[in-house]
Amino acid sequence: MERASKDETPVDPGMGKPAGAPADFDEHFKLLTDMVTVAFQADLTRVATFMITREGTSRAYREIGISDGHHPLTHHGGKVEQLAKVTQINEYHAQNFARFVGRLAPLKEGDGRLLDNLMIVYGAGLNDGNKHLHEDLPTVLLGRGGGTLKPGRRILFRKETPFCNLHLSLMDRMGVEVESFGDASGRLSGLDTV
Repeated sequence: MERASKDETPVDPGMGKPAGAPADFDEHFKLLTDMVTVAFQADLTRVATFMITREGTSRAYREIGISDGHHPLTHHGGKVEQLAKVTQINEYHAQNFARFVGRLAPLKEGDGRLLDNLMIVYGAGLNDGNKHLHEDLPTVLLGRGGGTLKPGRRILFRKETPFCNLHLSLMDRMGVEVESFGDASGRLSGLDTV
């Protein structure tokens, strides 16, 4: 996807050089998303992958009052107390993500906003960690993808739709011409602006 105009002015990241990885989750998340933001602003890259935590992590979230490991909690066996803690962790991750998007939202690029030219996918690899279900994944897609996406709506796809169909559809919008990706069975309809 080509940008309408390229501003050659250096980007001031508005932050000092970090001394290392912060121990605090919020600060670490902010540092990493700040680096992604600066890379997008400076047009150093248009592709970034950011996994909030390792999928099998046993990290505790003491900062929100959870001393149990995340991964063991996802094997909840239907226990209400464990499900509540997993929900609390998921909400905490989503709040951090929302702050990241809040920092991206006002950033200008060309005649529009940076988000007009981005496609940001936020979600999880499993719908239920206890059963290891990787179908019917709740996913947020942000940005306008250079005018190829219509944001601000909810689209439901059939439960058995492979998640890779989304990736294949997004690659089309990036000009990456591939016929298949993972277990994709085709492209998703309903994402287009028209």
